[in-house]
Amino acid sequence: MSKQQLKSKTEREYSMGKYLDPKADITFKKVFGEHPDLLMSLLNALLPLEEDHEIESLEYLPAELIPRTPLTKFSIVDVRCKDNYGRQFIVEMQMEWNSEFTHRVLYNASKTYVMQLDAGMHYDAIQPVYSLNLINDIYEKNDEKFFHHYQMTEKDNPNHIIDGIHLLFFELPKFKPQTISEKKMEVLWLRFLTEINGGTRQAPAELLENAEVNKALAIVEESAFSELELDLYDRFIDAVRWELTKKRSYVKGLEKARAQALAEGLKQGIEQGIEQGIEKGIEQGIERGIEKGIEQGIEKGRAQEKIDIARNLKQSGIPADLIAKSTELSIDEIENL
Repeated sequence: MSKQQLKSKTEREYSMGKYLDPKADITFKKVFGEHPDLLMSLLNALLPLEEDHEIESLEYLPAELIPRTPLTKFSIVDVRCKDNYGRQFIVEMQMEWNSEFTHRVLYNASKTYVMQLDAGMHYDAIQPVYSLNLINDIYEKNDEKFFHHYQMTEKDNPNHIIDGIHLLFFELPKFKPQTISEKKMEVLWLRFLTEINGGTRQAPAELLENAEVNKALAIVEESAFSELELDLYDRFIDAVRWELTKKRSYVKGLEKARAQALAEGLKQGIEQGIEQGIEKGIEQGIERGIEKGIEQGIEKGRAQEKIDIARNLKQSGIPADLIAKSTELSIDEIENL
């Protein structure tokens, strides 16, 4: 091992805790993709299964349903399995939310559902498919619930359900242990996913006292990983952080540019409206002038808003083609800013 490698290892041991983040690609698959007992515990805890139909045994299936793409580079099917009833389960850990994810989840669940029917089989042989998606992000900002369960229902009577495909989403950042009174294992597994990370030096006693979660904790201990695995882990975490940084920069730049453009447009509109109103008369002129001036100012403000947004995004390093899609400006206009 070179001096540089020794230095990297020392720096990692100094800066990190005892555990690695179980939400990372390599750790999540080690815990739930290699240990069917832990996966079965997680599914029984988080899925809305009837008590007399809980999972008793699991068989892993090939996980890859569609290839990895740039839009889903942090979202591949982590685990796919079948239980003793023939039901199939897809489990994914999504570090960052994007608008394409729901389409991909539906595609994977639908494809899994259809693939069950071999030639000569009857339709009643098809078993339900559950797609469990753990999201380390918030996508329903106006909804306090962290758990969302989607099924096919009758539009005017949601109680009429066509059973077959279940899409389940957990927004992990919203989870608070004291806000729910569900099954004990549900709370423990969600705490494992939300409280354990790369800086954790001591796991909570409640997690260590449970045999299944304790086993998962042992699996994600840093000492259980090789140098190559740790390097892959670090690369994954760095890539996720970079994507989140770009996302935040884009949103901040967009909000700042919009606020500046609207303020400038309103100011210009009021000033121009007052000037035109005085020319036409004190009372009637001001009234009509302000209306017309505000309208023109808003139009100017919108045009200026696009320019300011484009300039800020360009300074943030966002590619010109993405800026063009967001602002409707031409690439030439963006390049000349």
